[in-house]
Amino acid sequence: MGTSLSREPSIHQLRLYLALSEELHFGHAAARLFITQPALSQQIRELERRLGIRVIERTSRTIALTEEGRALLPAARAAVAAVDRVKRIADAQQRQISGRVIVGTIGAEASMAHPRAVLALLRDRHPHMTLHLVNLSFGDHMAALAQQDVDVVFLRPPVTEDIELHHLATEPRVACLSADHPLAASPRLTLAQCADIPVVDMPEQVPRLWWDFWAVDPRPDGSRVRYGPVVTDMESLMHTVATGEAMCFLPAAARDYFPRPGITYVEVVDLPPSTSALAWLRQRRSELTIRAVRNAARQVTIRAEAGQTDDQPSP
Repeated sequence: MGTSLSREPSIHQLRLYLALSEELHFGHAAARLFITQPALSQQIRELERRLGIRVIERTSRTIALTEEGRALLPAARAAVAAVDRVKRIADAQQRQISGRVIVGTIGAEASMAHPRAVLALLRDRHPHMTLHLVNLSFGDHMAALAQQDVDVVFLRPPVTEDIELHHLATEPRVACLSADHPLAASPRLTLAQCADIPVVDMPEQVPRLWWDFWAVDPRPDGSRVRYGPVVTDMESLMHTVATGEAMCFLPAAARDYFPRPGITYVEVVDLPPSTSALAWLRQRRSELTIRAVRNAARQVTIRAEAGQTDDQPSP
């Protein structure tokens, strides 16, 4: 048994190997990993000893993956990803035990009236619960839920099937244009008038169903959208629009939360509205802290729509 265990590579060694396989340079990989080159080289040699194979070919100037090293990559990635997932789930359970809730938000969602009311009600009902807000980018706001890096997120649907929602409010969407664009002076627009303007695009990790909705792709006549530069967050989106490289459609609240020089917001008469929502991972809906947030969101909606104040826990 001792011999078998001594040949098992550690997750740490696999992480180092994956970084080296991407950089193919000991110096660059070591700098990325915040370790010294000799330490990295030693760990790779130990990995090879444990596996009984050579994973890289070394020369005086370059390194390359061996055939065996290339064959190892998919399993190494899967092993590291599995351990990362175990750690994320354990962290989420620890937050559950301690009453700590990590609340994600995209854009200015957490600053808007309904999310603020939900958080205020949570603090009132659960004074010992700790709320920690984190701002998420376009690329990671749904992935953060799936990976359990956050417990709930204030966002704008649509979402993937593994996520459940409580809708908080509905509002129109508006066109966000460069102030220099000829259409920026229009009192209102139609989607047909916007047909020839490129729309900002999203990173590839963003679920396409989400950005198809926000880009209105395809348009009502079946035509496809022409995309411009990829943006990762609101500031890069604002900059791209202001320079005239592309446009986008945003919630009407953006007029108040994201006023920028060089940006104009214009009503679009045939653009379907958007909703703001609280989101959580479907498989975690019954956890105590997440139920507490869900119940607070439901109560805020009840108070806003019907004026009721009695607590009515959600199922």
